[in-house]
Amino acid sequence: MFHKKFVLICAFILTLGSCAVLKASDWPTFGHDPQRNGWSPNESKLNTKDVSQLKLLWKVNIKENKPKSLTALTAPVVANHVDTPMGVRSVVYVAGSSNDVNAIDAATGKILWSRQIAVHVLPKDAGMWLCPNNLNATPTVDSSRGLLYVISADGALYGLDLGTGKTRVGPIEFVPPFSKDWSLNLWHGILYTSISQGCGGAPSGIYSMDVRDPSRPVIRDLIVEHGYGAGIWGRGGVTIGANGRIYAATGDGAFDPAKGDYGSAVIEAAPRSLKVLDYYSPLNYRELTRYDLDIGGSSLAWFSYRNFNLVAGGGKEGVLYLLNADSLGEKDHQTPLYRHRLGNDKLQYERYGIWGGTSAWMDTEGEAWLYVPVWGPPSKKLPKFPITNGPAPHGSVMAFRTVINPATKQPTLDPAWISRDLDVPEPVAMAGGVVFALSTGENTQQTQGSAVIYHGQKTLTDQQRSENTHRAVLYALNAKTGKTLYQSGSDIESWTHFSGLAIANGRVYVVDHASNLYCFGLAAK
Repeated sequence: MFHKKFVLICAFILTLGSCAVLKASDWPTFGHDPQRNGWSPNESKLNTKDVSQLKLLWKVNIKENKPKSLTALTAPVVANHVDTPMGVRSVVYVAGSSNDVNAIDAATGKILWSRQIAVHVLPKDAGMWLCPNNLNATPTVDSSRGLLYVISADGALYGLDLGTGKTRVGPIEFVPPFSKDWSLNLWHGILYTSISQGCGGAPSGIYSMDVRDPSRPVIRDLIVEHGYGAGIWGRGGVTIGANGRIYAATGDGAFDPAKGDYGSAVIEAAPRSLKVLDYYSPLNYRELTRYDLDIGGSSLAWFSYRNFNLVAGGGKEGVLYLLNADSLGEKDHQTPLYRHRLGNDKLQYERYGIWGGTSAWMDTEGEAWLYVPVWGPPSKKLPKFPITNGPAPHGSVMAFRTVINPATKQPTLDPAWISRDLDVPEPVAMAGGVVFALSTGENTQQTQGSAVIYHGQKTLTDQQRSENTHRAVLYALNAKTGKTLYQSGSDIESWTHFSGLAIANGRVYVVDHASNLYCFGLAAK
């Protein structure tokens, strides 16, 4: 049984180039791996039998970090076997909106080191929730070099020593100062991030830096729209397939491949040159851009099923797409393997739809599952799900099995279950047959006025966006049924915005807007 399970998992996550990843239970990047699957395949301590006994083990407040607009701490990342002045430790890392980076002992919650990174230029404009002028990208761990890579608010890249926080690489100017960049991703010595919203005057696109020789870094960019549209603002930034190719969904903007404009599309780029290799454009891309229903706010999950490589994602329109990763949109660039509306029947540009990112898991029988966070109630046009777990007016996680369509012999998605009601769910994380979902409690209203046609609305202030929030709640769900196995109740003090979960060594890590880091795990027996 172990051998069978090992082979199946290896087939699924050939993603990282080999199965060596199974030897460690790190959570080194947003969504665990470069494919943004959100699955820790080597986690053995958490399972459906024992997860009901989960409890809050510790909570630490990062006092030096002050929330800025809606942001506070980045999603956590975790590294094991780190040499620190206090000995070898498992360490949790979070960066903060005050341009600080913090390392926390995973066993005790004690802060091992904290770095305040100096900002060397000033922003041109006052910050607000769309462009907060702060550190925004979730850092990534490079265990082979013992480094934590971080992008400062002023656009500089730092490589910090995992054990001490001392600067070992940089600072190297990577992206424009005060741009809104998203989670770092690392593949074979090359770092990637994405940019959205035109903050700091930065064009939207994919940016890379080859850090294999830090004294002579090579920096490239792929501008996906030659105005300030087409932002790539999915929580995980770019996704990297097993072949090293780069995938991303873009937001509203001009679409004209002949001119290099790829608004409201899914693109595939070469890993070194960042040359666009392929793209998928929804048939209604003009309407998506006109009504601000872009698909760029959801990171893609890259996964394998049988002999197929796949990517899946969605957007504010509430439509889920499954695409062939080796031929996006097929020959006409507009043919998905699966497309269906899951939410947002009113086609509003805020509060509803698919946000953040999708996640993928393979069970011990070789079935590939896809999990989708949906804000707001399910669509009335929703396909039939055999299992529902009660009304879900505020949001839910929807689960699908990947199957082969008997008519086309191509992969498609089969609805499996809908979770209980979740108050604005984040992208999920999985381990041991358990789906961990965070109900964020965020106020998702962005403007006053019509939420259908993006014209003439009054943008809410930071203060208004921070009102009418609710404390976040962590849930553990059965990965095959969606049944609730655990919930954290009132353990989390505040709400959170655009964050994510991390799982390592039988523990689940969560952050909130009050700059707290929480560790949930099983009590020692």
